[in-house]
Amino acid sequence: MSETTAPTTATAPSARAGVVLAEAPTARGRRARIALRGLQILLALFYAVASALPKLIGHASAAESFDRLGWGSAGMYTVGALELAGAIALLIPVLQSVAAMALGALMVGAFVVQMTAFDGEHAATPLILLLPLALIAWARRRHNAELLRLLRVRA
Repeated sequence: MSETTAPTTATAPSARAGVVLAEAPTARGRRARIALRGLQILLALFYAVASALPKLIGHASAAESFDRLGWGSAGMYTVGALELAGAIALLIPVLQSVAAMALGALMVGAFVVQMTAFDGEHAATPLILLLPLALIAWARRRHNAELLRLLRVRA
């Protein structure tokens, strides 16, 4: 036997493949769920700390942008509160798909505002954030039925 060949085992190829096929989707699915949850946590942190917080504390850069839009502090606090609510909801299992859709709608609005009022300055940011939000909304869509069931029970 040469150095480049490996010894064969007595296990049949179909048996080895059956074991691998039975374990692979479960492990891959678990890793995908963990990665998606990590993405949700990162987005929640981004929306809470980097996006909502400056608006809610009235940081000068946020206040200047909203004054330039003509929305003033009421618009700034409203958008900040919506972003914070979305960030929190991204971490609540029954709300995560709806939160991703709502934040996605907010990002579409942010893109339109960036393009019209700010001449496209930083317009890529909402589009970049829209992609992982769409992924979360799609991947967690089964929670929408659960949310509807909970709302029907309460009604």
